[in-house]
Amino acid sequence: MEKQWYVVHTYSGYENKVKTNLEKRLESMGMEDKIFRVLVPEDEEAEIKNGKRKIAKKKVFPGYVLAEMIMTDDSWYVVRNTPGVTGFVGSAGSGTKPTPLLQEEVETILKRMGMNETVTEIDFDIKESVRVTDGPFKDFTGTIEQIDSDRQKVKVHVNMFGRETPVELDFTQITKL
Repeated sequence: MEKQWYVVHTYSGYENKVKTNLEKRLESMGMEDKIFRVLVPEDEEAEIKNGKRKIAKKKVFPGYVLAEMIMTDDSWYVVRNTPGVTGFVGSAGSGTKPTPLLQEEVETILKRMGMNETVTEIDFDIKESVRVTDGPFKDFTGTIEQIDSDRQKVKVHVNMFGRETPVELDFTQITKL
């Protein structure tokens, strides 16, 4: 079984509470290998209050939360019985498993949130020397200390001011030496 994204219906205004509750439940019930990420899709909106420009987060889909999970009886039960959840979108009845989102839908939503779901294949190894190609550490060289394939990130130790400094970078920000 593969992990897929599902839409969870919540009581309106409870999206962040459901996210928090679900994250706590999956930890306490040992479901980290079945339920991976819980997101409340939000957009940033500039608004002017009292003459000051302020960035406010606005929910893209009020009353809904996205959950990345492997759908099993156990994971379905955990999400379904989280306080504030009224059910899954795409299930025909209360006892039927929901339909996952299409990959294109997920990528559109994540891109809108500034997250990229496109998986980049990498062929880097721990202790490998790399050069930073983008960002504030551009043109620095360093050694890969950690690789996080799920998040598409690497921890690189760069030499700055004569000291090794750990820096977290995207796969796309480094190249082999």
